[in-house]
Amino acid sequence: MKILDFTTEELCEQPRLRIGLVTETWPPEVNGVAMTLKRMVDGLIERGHSVQLVRPRQAPNDVPTQAHGLDELLARGVSLPRYDGLKLGLPARARLVREWSHQRPDLVHVATEGPLGWTAVTAANKLRLPVTSDFHTNFDHYSSHYGVGWLRQPVTAYLRRFHNRTAATYVPTAALADSLSDHGYERVEVISRGVDTRLYDPARRSEALRASWGVAPDGLAVISVGRLAPEKNLGLTLRAFAAIRQRRPDARMIMVGDGPMRETIARKHPDIVLAGMRHREDLAAHYASSDLFLFPSLTETFGNVTLEAMASGVCPLAYDYAAAAEVIRDLHNGTSVRCGDEREFIECAVELARNDPLRIRLGQAARHTAEGIDWANVNDAFAAALIRAWRQARTPDSPAAAAGSGAGRR
Repeated sequence: MKILDFTTEELCEQPRLRIGLVTETWPPEVNGVAMTLKRMVDGLIERGHSVQLVRPRQAPNDVPTQAHGLDELLARGVSLPRYDGLKLGLPARARLVREWSHQRPDLVHVATEGPLGWTAVTAANKLRLPVTSDFHTNFDHYSSHYGVGWLRQPVTAYLRRFHNRTAATYVPTAALADSLSDHGYERVEVISRGVDTRLYDPARRSEALRASWGVAPDGLAVISVGRLAPEKNLGLTLRAFAAIRQRRPDARMIMVGDGPMRETIARKHPDIVLAGMRHREDLAAHYASSDLFLFPSLTETFGNVTLEAMASGVCPLAYDYAAAAEVIRDLHNGTSVRCGDEREFIECAVELARNDPLRIRLGQAARHTAEGIDWANVNDAFAAALIRAWRQARTPDSPAAAAGSGAGRR
């Protein structure tokens, strides 16, 4: 496992690469992977690289974008079961070999591990192009939440084989890198995540929005943001809020997002505000207008929502896992508890709900922490990592050499 660190000299006078970036999710789809990739692609283009984005066609009228530094190649896709609005890219090896033979990228970066991603790695290897990958989603951990726990072992084996066919696998946290390395993943490197502190800002707090939730000016708004699905451990969120209501009858729970659990939650918990999907300034206002953020998920590779809540000045409570393990200092800028300790999670939720001065102080410190987590630095590191992989592929006997080499341009 390697945590990437780059000098100023390394980040200057770099070659400008043509990068083939393959993903099975992209905006306007709403999920952490799509939003993160959009940020990183924008960062590559801002740094002078050009990107050919290979993704599934999202709708019958979907047309490829052609813009400065970006051109899209649309592949066939099928809808993902239980994930409305998301597509699984179908195999496209022959087409990618043909396209990349005609217009050869310097490097291929594969962000998702579906059939499209697998065939992209195969096509890149056939053409002796350097290829790198991202590990964004713990798909193997999801299986037990959807009644197919027996798939966990073969999915784990598939993911390991997938990533070990690439010159480097980038992950967002050191803990995840260590875990993957312990399970046989090779050439794992850490590139963190950033947060937009101009968008997610305490100044977006809205008393009118709080009033629409039924929250008084001195009341307590507890927020959960993310897909309403079993893998997010929402049962614990709901139990923690029930305990909060016993001490703070004025508290309201706001759940932002959509998913297969929405109807069940609406039926069993009619007092909860189900805000649905929210975007950009509207989402930022929902964060900033809240007082306490609950996030007990144990299936994230990072969890962008933790940083978004912190940037919004909202006190976070999460397990000591993924983003929370990287950025939360317990009782300094939020609260984190031992993974899986539901009793401690609920007790901390109640204490934060009860203790207004502590919660406010932690929220202010959380904002200060988020101000130091800049997307520009993350995008510098990502661009430099891709250049390093490209250079290594041009060096005999390097780890990336097996993936071939492309012709870089300055």
